[in-house]
Amino acid sequence: MHIKRLDHVGIRVMDFDRSTHFYQQLGFEVVREHLEEHVVVIKHPSGIELNLLNSGNDDLDGKNILMDVDPQYPGYTHFALQVASVIEAKRFLESLNITITEGPVRSGDNKTSIFVRDPDRNVIEFTELPQA
Repeated sequence: MHIKRLDHVGIRVMDFDRSTHFYQQLGFEVVREHLEEHVVVIKHPSGIELNLLNSGNDDLDGKNILMDVDPQYPGYTHFALQVASVIEAKRFLESLNITITEGPVRSGDNKTSIFVRDPDRNVIEFTELPQA
């Protein structure tokens, strides 16, 4: 098998309108709506595609079971978007009143990252690679 690239990421959401608006602020555009299937497909000009799945369960008082609830359950915890500059990304996100929940932090491989949460508390990492 020859895997060419990641095709898309599916994100379970509570409210299509609220989540679509959030991701549109980051430059994503709606490319398909399959409301009968509970899916809105959004795509960024960089080629990144997200499928918003309107099937979240609100029984957790606004918590994200993969990130906020003990015990820690297995599953995807976040996705990372590479940016040219974490400082510019931080300024942009703050101009939209999106709270930086962590960072900037530098990892062992010298990547610098900041983290935010979408309206359903899904974690998004914005990471700047070290200069070559």
